[in-house]
Amino acid sequence: MRAGRRCRPVPESRRGKRAARAAGALDERLPLAELTRGVLRKVFPDHWSFLLGELALYSFAVLLLTGVYLSLFFDPSMRETPYQGSYEPLHGVLMSQAYLSTLRISFDVRGGLLIRQIHHWAAIVFLAAIGAHMLRVFLTGAFRRPRELNWVIGVTLFLLAMLEGFAGYSLPDDLLSGTGLRIAQGVMLSVPVIGTYLSCFAFGGEFPGQDIVPRLYPVHVLLVPGLLLGLVTVHLLLVFHLKHTHWAGPGRTARNVVGLPFFPQYLAKSGGLFFTVFGVLAALAAVAQVNPIWVYGPYRADLVSDGSQPDWYIGFLEGALRLMPGVETRLWGHTVSWNPLVTAVLMPGLLFTVLYAYPFFERWITGDTGERHLCDRPRDRPVRTALGAAALSWYAVLLLAGAQDILAFLFALPLPPLTWTLRAALFAVPAAVFWLTRRLCLALQSHERELLTDGAETGLAVQDAEGAFHPRYEALPPGERYTMLARDLPAPLEYDGDPTRSLPRRALSRTRAAVSVWFHRDRVPYPLTPEQRRKAAATLAGPDRPEDPGPPRG
Repeated sequence: MRAGRRCRPVPESRRGKRAARAAGALDERLPLAELTRGVLRKVFPDHWSFLLGELALYSFAVLLLTGVYLSLFFDPSMRETPYQGSYEPLHGVLMSQAYLSTLRISFDVRGGLLIRQIHHWAAIVFLAAIGAHMLRVFLTGAFRRPRELNWVIGVTLFLLAMLEGFAGYSLPDDLLSGTGLRIAQGVMLSVPVIGTYLSCFAFGGEFPGQDIVPRLYPVHVLLVPGLLLGLVTVHLLLVFHLKHTHWAGPGRTARNVVGLPFFPQYLAKSGGLFFTVFGVLAALAAVAQVNPIWVYGPYRADLVSDGSQPDWYIGFLEGALRLMPGVETRLWGHTVSWNPLVTAVLMPGLLFTVLYAYPFFERWITGDTGERHLCDRPRDRPVRTALGAAALSWYAVLLLAGAQDILAFLFALPLPPLTWTLRAALFAVPAAVFWLTRRLCLALQSHERELLTDGAETGLAVQDAEGAFHPRYEALPPGERYTMLARDLPAPLEYDGDPTRSLPRRALSRTRAAVSVWFHRDRVPYPLTPEQRRKAAATLAGPDRPEDPGPPRG
């Protein structure tokens, strides 16, 4: 018998040449090398506030992973069946397949209840992270050119996430989610002329119908997640293309980004954040019960859950419905119910219209079309910061109003006076918060002016020859001084009063100048030498602006 021939080992140099040829051939067809180099060299700011967007991203990833698992066991059918499962208190109760399959996931599928609760907690954190990220972008002015489109995408993501949360919240067909669907049907009916058509289309006939859950299911697991995934991808691509904003500091200007490279430092940091998010959500799911549908029971149109409350991101709509008086008007043969129409249709529509339009509104009253890559400190924009704080307080009042019955029960308060108090607070609290926040920002600016002028207190005192004591000051560190002086404060626009313009254009110009003065007039001038002014202008000059000091800006 002839012995087999031994294979000779391939020399290392030949292996390297083969690998290089294969990589070159692949790169000719797919520009992987160029793309990989750009991604690996991408620099990310290392400030904690920039992790809020990643917190939303990783919560969304957890939602997708747990949602795929739950979809394997959930049945969206409305066919009713007596329950014979593991939860004995509901034995023999007639319920839909949607509710029954949710019970089966909770009690009969191994790990099902844990995955369900991780999914629900991830949805809550996802919305909260998007809201916190948008608030950071708003307060720091990171929505300005060239990032207006990313702001619009972010607002759309928040809107779609709310829709996704409501759809998922409604799928189990329990008594709590059914109450929410009943409210949604009332909102649809309040739309003049087409309200009944909207309700019939959504519910497949009279409420509750047999079609709402089967129709919400593909919306929740396919349509909205697909839109969210696509918009998140576009959002991240724009972040890579436009580069990050960052805080002013030594070596940090509007022409660079200072931080950690994507590989390996930021990748390790971001990967750690993902596992931390997953671990925290799993811990919450294990120890903090959320949405116990077996306590509520299956939905029946003649019952309402006592003390029913939606998730926090819908709570402001619930509060608005409770505070708005029940007023109806008969117009042209149609009854207009102002309570759901104003609070659940017109008010959210106006709110999101303002959010979409705000970057363009601020650019209009500023008159500045240049690029902005440095974050504003909230104290340097008192009116913008005060508007954000007032909006948060307005939302907080509505959230409390959504639980007015529970508050009245817990604190033994009569419900009518509590309702009137919350109605008054809805207007008084945002106004007070706006004034207080604005004054606080100006006070912080005044304090910084004193630090720049006199220096920081050392805690020591010097006694002069006459016996008087004087505090001792020391100059601020260069880094702190640099950050304080690198602020871009646009001057208010002036009304030109051009008589050749038409009357409407003159009125618009006058309005624009008045709003600009109201928005930009609050400032505390800092003591700047010509050299400091030149350095601040060089720091603030973006890629599209020359490095000259220009007119004085604060």
